[in-house]
Amino acid sequence: MKLPLYALTVFLGVVLAVHLAMNGKVGAVLGNARVGNALFWCIGAFGAVVIGLSGWQSGALGPLSQVHPFLLTAGLMGASLVFAIAWLIPQAGAGPVMITLIAGQILGGMVMSHFGLLGSPVQPVSLTNLLGALVMMAGVAMATYIPAQ
Repeated sequence: MKLPLYALTVFLGVVLAVHLAMNGKVGAVLGNARVGNALFWCIGAFGAVVIGLSGWQSGALGPLSQVHPFLLTAGLMGASLVFAIAWLIPQAGAGPVMITLIAGQILGGMVMSHFGLLGSPVQPVSLTNLLGALVMMAGVAMATYIPAQ
């Protein structure tokens, strides 16, 4: 059963929301979201090196030449995403940003699964999936709508 994996994923979603809000708060306190984001990535890089070294094996980077260079842009994508989200949260609020971010992840995941992109198992989009996505988008609109004051 995949229930424990889904529970872990929900927990990670909460951690991600808190992490991104923390990054946004640091940027707001510093008065510069770019500097706050750079600080987070420096600390994160140090942590990643420590974690990576804890499982280091001789020749671990040997297959690196087989990795398509495009895949290595994920680090830059991650930095850009976190910067953008950290900038957005103080502007729009954590709730609306997280809700719309999740909607984008669901839509992106559906496309990736439908076509089996980046090694994802192929799971064709069904009518039920499409209806669920439409209901989700309506929910996003309802959850983020702020009537004029």
